[in-house]
Amino acid sequence: MRGIIFDFNGTLFWDSQLHLDAWREYSKKLRGTAFTDEEMLKYMFGRTNEDIIEYAIGKKPDRALVEKYAEEKEAEYRTMCLERPEDMKLAPHAAEFLDFLKAHNIPMTIATMSEWSNVEFYIKEFNLAKWFDLEKIVFSNGKIPGKPAPDIYLIAAKNLGLSPNDCIVIEDALSGIQAAKNAGAGKIIAIASREPVEFYKNVEGVSQIITDFNQIDRNLFEI
Repeated sequence: MRGIIFDFNGTLFWDSQLHLDAWREYSKKLRGTAFTDEEMLKYMFGRTNEDIIEYAIGKKPDRALVEKYAEEKEAEYRTMCLERPEDMKLAPHAAEFLDFLKAHNIPMTIATMSEWSNVEFYIKEFNLAKWFDLEKIVFSNGKIPGKPAPDIYLIAAKNLGLSPNDCIVIEDALSGIQAAKNAGAGKIIAIASREPVEFYKNVEGVSQIITDFNQIDRNLFEI
């Protein structure tokens, strides 16, 4: 493999519980009841805020409403992050793995359905500029279809100057795994950050399941 594309939420940053808590609180305001864990897994992770809001209110929202609701929810999420400093850390051995990729000039980027306000927050809190070309990060800009559509991974591979077939994709969400598969990723690694390893064993397209970034074979890359 010549390059690597990371999902961010639930992959490099294990914030699924923080997002779940924020959406659970905010969904009460949108529909009167909190999202269930099953709803979170099926309709939330890997999807755009527009997708989630549409599901919550039961109709397609206009852009102004999406922006209003999404920013309110994300502000609540960022506040939760800062209130839980013990959770504000990258995934196990992620920093060491990123150091390895950087040292060997392996093309890498992030493809996240987070919106810019959150991406900017992550860049600052995790010093992502240490490893990533910030101009190549792909995020939800209101134009890119949510996962499982392949667009975000096609754009990310293009930003690296590579074919998707030359890239490893690391994902935690089923919709993201399907997006990577739809994009023709050369190898898909599932990271069991929230679900047990067994959850991914029969997921089509997954070639490896990890719980720690030190489990990735460095020999996968053309160095």
